[in-house]
Formats: sequence, structure tokens, C-alpha cells
Amino acid sequence: MSRHQDSKGRGKTSGRGQANSKSKSFARGNAPFKKKSKPKTASNPDEIRLNKYIANSGICSRREADENIAIGLVTVNGKVITEMGYKVKRTDDVRFDGQRIAPEPKVYVLLNKPKGFATTTAESKGRTVMDLVANATNANIRPIGRLGRNSLGLLLFTNDDKVVQKFTNSKNGVARLFQVELDRNLKYEDLKKIQEGFNVDGNLITVEEISYIEGEPKNNIGIKIKNTGNSILRTIFETLKYDLVKIDCVAIGHLTKKDIPRGHWKHLTEQEINTLKML
Repeated sequence: MSRHQDSKGRGKTSGRGQANSKSKSFARGNAPFKKKSKPKTASNPDEIRLNKYIANSGICSRREADENIAIGLVTVNGKVITEMGYKVKRTDDVRFDGQRIAPEPKVYVLLNKPKGFATTTAESKGRTVMDLVANATNANIRPIGRLGRNSLGLLLFTNDDKVVQKFTNSKNGVARLFQVELDRNLKYEDLKKIQEGFNVDGNLITVEEISYIEGEPKNNIGIKIKNTGNSILRTIFETLKYDLVKIDCVAIGHLTKKDIPRGHWKHLTEQEINTLKML
């Protein structure tokens, strides 16, 4: 440590141990200590907050969802949940006031199915109709009913359970119009038999309508049924000793193949959706 005088004669101390009180410089070794923030817990991408799940279903807003959760209107896998911030998986059974809901908006896709695609959601069945609608939506849609691998025509996909139930209701199902080609002309007496209904293995088989297609040979038939698949068509014609050469679903209720080329799909319009729900 040494002392010397400045120009005004005042004593001044110099040395490494003395720091200037008016300024501080921080090198790497003497930077101010920073508290480390706690690491964030990684969120599970398979989980979603219950209020968001409900809001995404379109029932109400998140704020309203919280209010409904608080009063006990929501159950998860059969258990009433009132906890705010509760998280659920997309595969959980979530019910709002007793009605099961899905965490996504309702989607309705109409496909004009070509040959060679199985009507299934199983990936082990080769080419399926799910491959054809893969780019239609991220929602978990599924086909209503079935068309055989070599059958053609309209197939409706949705994640709306109420619409699915409407189609699968045996008494009030939605009618489908098929055009079928047989290996030979359909006899008039067999046409009348199908119109009137007949028993197969103790079960009464009935259709909504059946007729020859105008301007076509009499092995081309128009037939309207409420069954969700085409197995009833095979039952009818195989029982009467006809082979089905072609099956083409040309209408589902009010929905037709207009402007949908084979192998293509479209989203239903709002008007088509409203009409579908009123059927």
C-alpha cells in the first residue's frame, strides 16, 4: 500500500484491495448470484385440461365449463370431478350432464368410395377408407356402416355420436339408395316378393323401395334400405339365387354424389348437416 499526493495536495490511497465505491465492474468470477429457476414440469401431450376439453366440444366457453365443473355436472370415467385444472386424456369417458362429449368440433365428411378399399379403421386390413379421408380432418372420425371392399358409392364419416345413433337405429334409420347390377334380369315375381317382404331363416327382410332402373336392362335395380351396410342386399339376392355383380350407394338420405368424383370427399355444408340431423 502506498500514499501519494494529487495536484491539490490531498492524500490518496492506491492498491488492489481498494474498490471504487461509485462504480462496480463484474467479471465472470464476481458476477452477482442469480437464483436458478425451477425446471418446468414437462406437460403430457396426451392430456388436456378438463375445461378446455369441454370448450373444444362446443358445449360452452372455458369459463362456463369451470362453473359447470364446480357444481358437479361433469364426470370422468364415471366419477364426478369438481377440481379446477383437472386433466384428462382424450380417450377418457367425459360426460356433461350425462351426455358423452368429445374434445373436438363435430365433423361430417362424405366420401365417394372406389373399389378396393375396406370399410374399417383397422390398419392391418390393407387399403382402407381411412386412407382416402386421411387429409380431411384431424378429428377422430369413423365411417357409419359398411360398404364391401368391392362396393362403390357414398360413405359418411363423423365423430358425432348422435348422428351415428340415428343411422344405426333399426326403426328410424336413415335410408340409403343403392343401384345394384345382377348377373341376370330380376324376375317381376321376385321384385314383388322383395317389395312385400319375405322371411329368411325366421327373420323378416324388408326394404323401403325397389324398382327397375328406367332405361336400363332389368338386371339393374334401384333399392332403398335403412340398413347401415350392404350385407342385407347380399342376403336378399343370394336367397333368390342371383349373384351381385355391382353395388353402388348413390344416395344417403338427401345426400348425393353430385360434384364428388370417385375416390374424393367433401365436408358437408351447414345446411346439409342441419337437414341430416332432422331426418
